[in-house]
Amino acid sequence: MRTLRSMRVAAPRQWAAWLLCAAAMLSVSSRAAFAEADTATVRQQAAGWLDRIQEAARHENYEGVFVYQHGNFVQSSRIAHYAVRGDGEFESLESLDGQPRKVLRHGDDLNTFVPQRRLCVVEKRLNKDSFPALMSESGEQVLSVYDPKMLGADRVAGLDAQVIELDPKDAFRFAYKLWADAKTGLLLRVQTLDASGQVLAQVAFTQVRVGVPAEKAGIAAGMRNTSGWTIVRPPVSPVDMESQGWRITPDVAGFHPIRELRRLMAARDPNAPPIGVDQAVFSDGLSTISVFVEPAEGNSRKEGAGSTGATHVLVTRYRDYWITVLGEVPQATLQRFASAIEYKAPK
Repeated sequence: MRTLRSMRVAAPRQWAAWLLCAAAMLSVSSRAAFAEADTATVRQQAAGWLDRIQEAARHENYEGVFVYQHGNFVQSSRIAHYAVRGDGEFESLESLDGQPRKVLRHGDDLNTFVPQRRLCVVEKRLNKDSFPALMSESGEQVLSVYDPKMLGADRVAGLDAQVIELDPKDAFRFAYKLWADAKTGLLLRVQTLDASGQVLAQVAFTQVRVGVPAEKAGIAAGMRNTSGWTIVRPPVSPVDMESQGWRITPDVAGFHPIRELRRLMAARDPNAPPIGVDQAVFSDGLSTISVFVEPAEGNSRKEGAGSTGATHVLVTRYRDYWITVLGEVPQATLQRFASAIEYKAPK
């Protein structure tokens, strides 16, 4: 039988053990709480920067030269963008490599000039996420499928920048690394990274001026002065692919349809009518995937897959149609999309 003395000695020891255990549990709980708070803070900061990037692309006045690197392809372009209160956006984009080409834009009206052919293509802008714009969704929506990291400060084209990394939460998209102007939020550089951190594609300003005067007159005059140019208006129209019998329901988180279009393409036989090619575009806010559907009749295409830099392509035959899936995502993602395509002839 334990003596009173031994019980008195054991009690403090037991209490000490309990106190040590409780302290350890509180420490773990506190670390978890701090980690959760830190993660929430980083997410909030990253979402704010993503929204600033989009706002700056639309509302800042800037002029500069940027370089696009994609696999072995490298191209330089000169851009001038002016946001005029009450009159919208004016933009000039000129290719500095290869055949001359200039794109002039006012709002969503787009004129592409090809001097060598004296050709002017007049159309509506469809893609609103071209550099230095970035996303088709809000920052919070993008972060539903990407985990952010705030990587501190750097410099790009002589400007101080905040660096942000967006890592995918699954294997169906690539990572992105962004450099945003510390003052305005304008995107200065963006890299697309594979799972090992290798750069697959990059767009970056080599020189840029932000906050310049709005010189819209030259752009507006250039869009009006099409005398002597052959005007082409590509036949593009909205289409409801589901009403045509198509269902595309890929089991990939985050991606949702943003538009469906039909383009009329010239047939190989000059006497045959144009061929309708339908395109469904999906986006997770950063990555974009296009699914093209065209009749197989009279088409000599072959099944296969390929890639250039971050862009992957998959071509497959489905009944009497060719399906082409294209996007800056891993090949496995395109396979998921292709396997999720179904067709049932409408009644």
